[in-house]
Amino acid sequence: MTGAEHPVAEEDLHAFVDGQLDDERRAAVDHYLQTHPETSERVAAYATQRRELRAALSGRARDAIPPNLNMARLLEERLRRRRRPWLAAAAVVLALGLGAGAGWFAGRRPAIGIDAIAREAATSYIVYAADKRRPVEVWATQKDDLTRWLTNRLNRPVSPPDLSRLEYQLLGGRLIATPHGPAALFMYENPRGVRLAIYVRPMSVDQTTPIEATDVSEVDGCTWIERGVGYALMAAEPYDKLEELARLARQGLRSPG
Repeated sequence: MTGAEHPVAEEDLHAFVDGQLDDERRAAVDHYLQTHPETSERVAAYATQRRELRAALSGRARDAIPPNLNMARLLEERLRRRRRPWLAAAAVVLALGLGAGAGWFAGRRPAIGIDAIAREAATSYIVYAADKRRPVEVWATQKDDLTRWLTNRLNRPVSPPDLSRLEYQLLGGRLIATPHGPAALFMYENPRGVRLAIYVRPMSVDQTTPIEATDVSEVDGCTWIERGVGYALMAAEPYDKLEELARLARQGLRSPG
């Protein structure tokens, strides 16, 4: 089968990174990458992010699951802490989809829309918030350069909101490679050493959604979409505090700079 009969699709690129292609298809994708340098650079970024994520989660994978974390208790806790009726159904869906979630972290085809924002943000938070020495690429002392860089790469105004009223100070930010294009990640820290991340990515679907609770791989946060841009705020805070932080961040993001 020729490349014209079977063109390289996004799922082929992810399968290439995960080593899931047969020899013939892998050779075809490899040839495609050699002749498409921009795609090759994006695939290299996927591979780097995959290695960093595996390294960050390798210790957890070896840990035994605590006996109190049974499915019934997890569902009960999710239902108790969520205030909106639809989240009760979402908890059940999440419980049924835990296996699929593990597959996503192994590199399967990603979700789309608000679910993709939540998962991408959680992945980035797990990898970079734990990095004590280099959680960001550009530090807050170069905020203007950071803002210009991310604005140019995302092709729209992007600036880290001021969260100091709620004790979170900007550390800096970085560019994130995703299956849907570039994203921005801003990292903050409070006086207790708790780190908070704000994830920003242009969307192709779901133009506007309200702030809603999310948790992915034990990471709690809030997500929303406004005017075609998806946002996620992640931190180890109670949901009421996360919602307050998200409202403050949303206000600041509406007026970049």
